[in-house]
Amino acid sequence: MLDNVLHDFLIIWATVDPIGTMALFAGLTAKLTAKERRKTAYKTILYAALILIGAIVVGQVILSAMGISLLSFQLAGGVILFLFGLQMIFASDTHEDEVDAKHDISVFPLAIPATASPGAILAVILITDNSIYSIEQQVVSAITMLSVLLVTLVLLLFSGAIIRVIGTGGASLLTRIMGMILAALSVEFIMEALGIGQWVNNIPT
Repeated sequence: MLDNVLHDFLIIWATVDPIGTMALFAGLTAKLTAKERRKTAYKTILYAALILIGAIVVGQVILSAMGISLLSFQLAGGVILFLFGLQMIFASDTHEDEVDAKHDISVFPLAIPATASPGAILAVILITDNSIYSIEQQVVSAITMLSVLLVTLVLLLFSGAIIRVIGTGGASLLTRIMGMILAALSVEFIMEALGIGQWVNNIPT
């Protein structure tokens, strides 16, 4: 049982990527007050938890019923994430607050696809496969998933220290750097969905 818990924890940790999520969170919330950052952090983890728990409970059923593959979901998410990354890179400082006000960043891109990434959704569906694992095993896997999200929440809450160190100018630079990383990550999502990621990695440099 302990080996299974550790196995599930490592898989979920790798797909949720709490460290990367914290870096993205710091960049996106650099202009917010400490209170707003805390609120955004709690909402991000709450939404991510609801998404992943929903994937555990009904993910297999919904995907099968609608005939939608997770790769299609990953491809669509990659395209949207790429556009958001471009927005972060090219947005002027005078319009950043206006852009952020148009949508709740705790939903997109923080909850999905940063925290509840397509990989994380696929992972929780696989480690709670109804045809393989018992209800007790699925409950343990769900608790393991929630523990990873709890660690992620702690990291998000401490991200304010990063913002205090780098200042306003550094925050603006960090936002654009994270936009570039988001754009690159979205390309990885798209290449994986199209099945060309491994082929690109094997090209000699």
